[in-house]
Amino acid sequence: MKQACVPSVTSTPVSVRRLGAALAVCALLWTGAVHADEYGDVNQLLKSGKYSEALNKADMFLASKSRDPQMRFLKGVILTEMGRPVDAVNAFQALTQDYPELPEPYNNLAALYAQQNQLDKARAALEMAVRINPNYAVAHENLGDVYARLASQSYNKALQLDTSSTALPAKLTAVRSVLNPPSRTAARK
Repeated sequence: MKQACVPSVTSTPVSVRRLGAALAVCALLWTGAVHADEYGDVNQLLKSGKYSEALNKADMFLASKSRDPQMRFLKGVILTEMGRPVDAVNAFQALTQDYPELPEPYNNLAALYAQQNQLDKARAALEMAVRINPNYAVAHENLGDVYARLASQSYNKALQLDTSSTALPAKLTAVRSVLNPPSRTAARK
């Protein structure tokens, strides 16, 4: 699944790891002229992998502007990259409560839920993101990934219950190929 604005460093499907590009775009779109330096500094620290410094700078900014949605979003991204999913979930949940009109926090929340295999929560968050912004391609792609993972789970359960089924193995293979497409390098060989 893709997050809105920074790469996820996990062993989850490729689509989850591609979330970073969307996060960077969101950060740029939210950047106001007045705070461009602060956002830019935090983004640069984040891109450089200096997560503790980025978090400190974000916290200093938020000490005086606690409701700023962009810096709060960046803080959630930083916490995600630091491997602090509980704190990141809390940050994105708070954003969805304070700014329910923003689809990106729902998308990132869904990515965290999906990484924790909480697929029903991920689905609900992504459905909210696409309800808010029907043109949000990243959220639609992520929702498709969640649906595919849910389908895989259902097919696996059905196969456990009916080992004689001839249709289920083919369906399971098809869903797995969607979730784990061959790499371009492997496809060229």
